[in-house]
Amino acid sequence: MEVNADFTKRALVHSTDEPWIASPMAGVDRRMLDRIGDEVARATSIVRYAPGSHFSPHTHTGGEEFIVLEGVFQDEHGDYPAGSYVRNPPTTSHTPGSDEGCTIFVKLWQFDMEDRTQFRKQMTLEPGSEQDGVATLELYRDAREVVRYHQIAADTPFEITAPGGIEILVLDGSLSEGGDQLKTGSWLRLPEGETLEAVTGQNGARVWVKTGHLPFAKPPAA
Repeated sequence: MEVNADFTKRALVHSTDEPWIASPMAGVDRRMLDRIGDEVARATSIVRYAPGSHFSPHTHTGGEEFIVLEGVFQDEHGDYPAGSYVRNPPTTSHTPGSDEGCTIFVKLWQFDMEDRTQFRKQMTLEPGSEQDGVATLELYRDAREVVRYHQIAADTPFEITAPGGIEILVLDGSLSEGGDQLKTGSWLRLPEGETLEAVTGQNGARVWVKTGHLPFAKPPAA
């Protein structure tokens, strides 16, 4: 299966407008943003857990990175409320689920296979340093990528120039970019060499951004 699998092209998905697709596990549905592969895939998705649903125990062979968008995600390691940013690198394992239901943004099989850095961060509690109406918190950095959380004031320019491509998820609010209106749940991927030039709407925006990672995009190892 391939969804937005040409990483040399711009891709935009307004995820809240997309239908939910059932996963192999009852009560767990998803909206696919990009994907290379079938059930084992390099994938970026919005995933919804119905109240009381759980996924089977599994090992993250290729790593898992996620943000809790709504509700409380849970596993045997604890509870993860909305605003949690979590990295589970290759070789980690858990049994995920949600008693009350939750929605997460998740990326699979996108780690350096030697990465063993595991952590969780409540990103929305630490807006970080502010400059020209943009508060920035760096969540993670390595040789392959940089991950940041931004809180942007209303009617504020928001620009990013970075090698290796740009990926942005709008967590709240809105932005105007390239003639498109990005709203809560909108996901945008810009290829290597393109610059993000956006302006927030009247309520500002909160966004998650990853840069530098697109040259490493490939299917999972067989």
